[in-house]
Amino acid sequence: MAASPRRKSVAVNIGGVRVGGAHPIVVQSMTNTDTADSSATVNQIMELARAGSELVRITVNTDEAARAVPRIVDTLRTFGVNVPIIGDFHYNGHLLLKKYRDCARALAKYRINPGNVNIGRKQDDNFKVMIEAAIEYDRPVRIGVNWGSLDSVLLTSMMDENSKSPEPLDAMEVTMRAIVESALRSAEAAERYGLGHDKIILSAKVSNVQDLIHVYQMLAARCDYPLHLGLTEAGLGSKGIVATTAALSVLLQQGIGDTIRSSLTPLPNGDRTDEVLVCQQILQALNLRSFTPQVAACPGCGRTTSTFFQDMADQIQTYLREQMAIWREKYVGVEDMKVAVMGCIVNGPGESKHANIGISLPGTFESPVAPVYVDGKLSTTLRGDSIVAEFRAILDAYVAQRYGVTEREEVAV
Repeated sequence: MAASPRRKSVAVNIGGVRVGGAHPIVVQSMTNTDTADSSATVNQIMELARAGSELVRITVNTDEAARAVPRIVDTLRTFGVNVPIIGDFHYNGHLLLKKYRDCARALAKYRINPGNVNIGRKQDDNFKVMIEAAIEYDRPVRIGVNWGSLDSVLLTSMMDENSKSPEPLDAMEVTMRAIVESALRSAEAAERYGLGHDKIILSAKVSNVQDLIHVYQMLAARCDYPLHLGLTEAGLGSKGIVATTAALSVLLQQGIGDTIRSSLTPLPNGDRTDEVLVCQQILQALNLRSFTPQVAACPGCGRTTSTFFQDMADQIQTYLREQMAIWREKYVGVEDMKVAVMGCIVNGPGESKHANIGISLPGTFESPVAPVYVDGKLSTTLRGDSIVAEFRAILDAYVAQRYGVTEREEVAV
């Protein structure tokens, strides 16, 4: 079953990356370094970009961070890393954007949280200053509402109005509606101050799966701005991954969402690129985008007391991901390739035949041979201690033959 047609939205240009409209859903991430430490921030941005992050957001919260931004962007460009850098502003963004013009110019987009500026008050000069900076430097903005920092004036007003209703809604429903109102009213204000309709992206983040789905469904029904999806404060490990996947998959299946981020809490010294890989896997699992060849592998059972097939599946998946840095430039469509590494005869041959290339390893008490299937047909049988290396060689040859571009085709291109 295919996903619902994408919700219609305007297209926004973020430093050369097109978001919304008919453009592919974009993967975004965020650094957790001190932005003032430009070396650490550059290194992490480069890691995120290599992993496949197409937009990277950095915190801009101090004078030192704002001064570091142009240096960070210039260093990235020196290394050939052209990923657009987004500035994340809270409380003092109006001061930093006005004071540090080189920072404002170096960033590809500004992220504004309406709950942390004075939007909605009698005087919203701080919000206005940030919008004026976006207009001056021709930059788009993401108006990002978060229920952890929701505009208290708006929420109180809507709660008071709800209490007077003959059929009042529960407090959580009012809060969800206030999140949507905050995003839309802020966008309206931004346009009123002169920002183009095609310069605005909205987000409305909460940390509960069902609430997130509800909020974005309401928001999607009321505007045509591109929407950035993310379950805020998703959490650690499997909890964060599962919750993020559950929430984003429902919305993406409904055609809602133009950029996505997985807001995982990393372990100390954990790999920040995990949030990029989770986003890629969500999109690829839904057949919305392809990033790297996928490996199908069985979970193992009493027929597979050896862990060899598990080790091999891990080695092959790692190898494929590492090779994509090279293959992406040489082999058109290789990211759609399906590989199977199976553990016994029950489903091994059948699953291998469904893949582009697959191997069925011997289970417990089975004959110590491993048939290899290529495009559904038995190609060869491997045995002995060099199965992984031999299978990788078969993979390499298959990729070159199936996805390689001939000299004649290169000339034509």
